[in-house]
Amino acid sequence: MSKTIPAVRGMNDLTPDASATWQQVEAELRATIEGYGYRELRFPILERTELFARSIGDATDIVEKEMYSFEDRNGESLTLRPEGTASCVRAGLANGLLHNQTPRLWYHGPMFRHERPQQGRYRQFHQFGVEAFGMPGPDVDAEVILLAARLWRRLGLDGIALEINTLGTPAARAAYRARLVKYFEVHRGSLDEGAQRRLATNPLRLLDSKDPALAPLIAAAPDLHADLDAESRAHFDGLRALLDAAGAAYRVEPRLVRGLDYYTHTVFEFVTDRLGAQDAICSGGRYDGLVEQLGGSPTPAVGWALGLERVVALVEAQGRVRPPPPVDLFVATLGERAELAAAGLIERLRDALPQARIVVNRGGGGMKAQLKRADRSGARFALLLGDDELDAGSAALKPLRSDAAQLPIPFAELATALAARLANRT
Repeated sequence: MSKTIPAVRGMNDLTPDASATWQQVEAELRATIEGYGYRELRFPILERTELFARSIGDATDIVEKEMYSFEDRNGESLTLRPEGTASCVRAGLANGLLHNQTPRLWYHGPMFRHERPQQGRYRQFHQFGVEAFGMPGPDVDAEVILLAARLWRRLGLDGIALEINTLGTPAARAAYRARLVKYFEVHRGSLDEGAQRRLATNPLRLLDSKDPALAPLIAAAPDLHADLDAESRAHFDGLRALLDAAGAAYRVEPRLVRGLDYYTHTVFEFVTDRLGAQDAICSGGRYDGLVEQLGGSPTPAVGWALGLERVVALVEAQGRVRPPPPVDLFVATLGERAELAAAGLIERLRDALPQARIVVNRGGGGMKAQLKRADRSGARFALLLGDDELDAGSAALKPLRSDAAQLPIPFAELATALAARLANRT
């Protein structure tokens, strides 16, 4: 006998019970996002590798070590998307969405990174993201941040804090980069091999290190805010004023730099202490140079992505999971004649009651066995149909969650009678 085939490490199944929680979260996300006027964009799971090398940055851990890349039969290098922003920009350019327009877009789906699986971090993970294009001011930065904050309220979540920072203009960032390199060069002997590599390729990433040995060095590192120019300060001050006016709580975190090369000006994260080491549940910022970098006209842009696995885990940890809606009706039939009659009867019921959840017994069995299945299904009512009911032109409606009596209901009145009972929850 052959052994069962396990799932790929770091890529997980979702059982029906787990899927119900995901559907609950996804429904709230869609409703909130679309309530702000954002429209869904769908793009492929596979992209050309160069898309991510050009956008995320050759020196990032994602491109260097974590992407699932391979050559197809034509010798072209393809990659399973590790994030959504680059794909969103590419799709927007390819479909003319960014030309002289200010689209607000959202997307969702699986992303892939080859990293060590742990709680809240998987090799296949799922993101919801929003991106807004063509608007340069801090007002839209505030909008996407406040949108995310509203999501947590709709989901009933607490224990989530907002951290914000600014990376400034490219010129301000370049000046800070030079000062940061000079600082860490003095302490090169305290840096491990990975940190020394980042110092040469992407020194701002040193500030994002989780290595406790580097914590004292990072704490004493130069402050990026000292290198901000007037434009950078005005943008960040404008964002803070808007968040203050909206009553949004936040803290400025000078060491928040984000892990992708394309960010400028605003960066932010929503973090929680309820999920262990993986504390960021939603991250984003402004990336005004990315559209041009990928072949479009200069276009300001801002957005964020949240990890669904982490948000679902938070919903579960805080007891915010809603039970799935119950089955409304379980149909039990006895005999071939009743089974044939039920086929047409149930389809007419589904037409008349499109929102009703109706489960029909399959696989045979006596009436006692079928009623046990009906009870296990959680159905509120059972509809019983046999030769006696067919001869009488009616079906027996049996309440399963109360002591109310079983009643015969003529076929012609069945939809109306059932609709009334479902509406009255009796």
